[in-house]
Amino acid sequence: MAKLITQADVMKMLDTCYDKALHGINKVSPPIEQFANEYVRKAKDPQKAAKIMLKNQIAKCTTSGFITGFGGVVTLPVSIPANIGSVLYVQIRMIACTAYLAGYDLKADQVQTFIYACLAGVSVNGVVKNAGIKVGVKVAEKAIQKIPGKALTKINQKVGFRFITKMGEKGIVNLGKMIPGVGAVINGGLDFAETKIIADRAYKMFFEGDFSAGDKEDENDDIIIDVE
Repeated sequence: MAKLITQADVMKMLDTCYDKALHGINKVSPPIEQFANEYVRKAKDPQKAAKIMLKNQIAKCTTSGFITGFGGVVTLPVSIPANIGSVLYVQIRMIACTAYLAGYDLKADQVQTFIYACLAGVSVNGVVKNAGIKVGVKVAEKAIQKIPGKALTKINQKVGFRFITKMGEKGIVNLGKMIPGVGAVINGGLDFAETKIIADRAYKMFFEGDFSAGDKEDENDDIIIDVE
């Protein structure tokens, strides 16, 4: 009988991958600051550095054998195929690097939640507007911190269910299938089109203040939480 995964399991996986993305994996990938600053040194400008990094990551991640080369280094708290953990890690690191280059504090709960929303394609326009933040411009860190915990909880819940409801029912999904929301593995590399969509979404969110995530499914189902 196939093992099933719950929304809580999805969030545990995301949190584990996020922590590893920030601190790096020994002999595999450097901490996010080092990863990002290498591009800044070459580009001399954070915005240009982000564009170069995303372009390079799309090319690298979609190369045959890229994901399989990670092996089982991304150990997750849920028993799933190794390639799923690798995919989540690679995608989250790419988004987190974009946020870091845009000047966001990756240790802030609000930023972490926004990175998850970006990965899953969940719009947070409603939350941003209700916090009094002007959409369509680079958001200051202080403005992001105005978003309350109850709003973050709501976003995270939607992120969790977005990952599992497309392929499962009643909040569960067969672990033998690829989790939706991240690029599928094709010949050991990520799907090019899906990886580019996520990369574009990350740039628009953190550099241009577009929090719609480009997901039409969310247009009439945005998250709206009153900010006290």
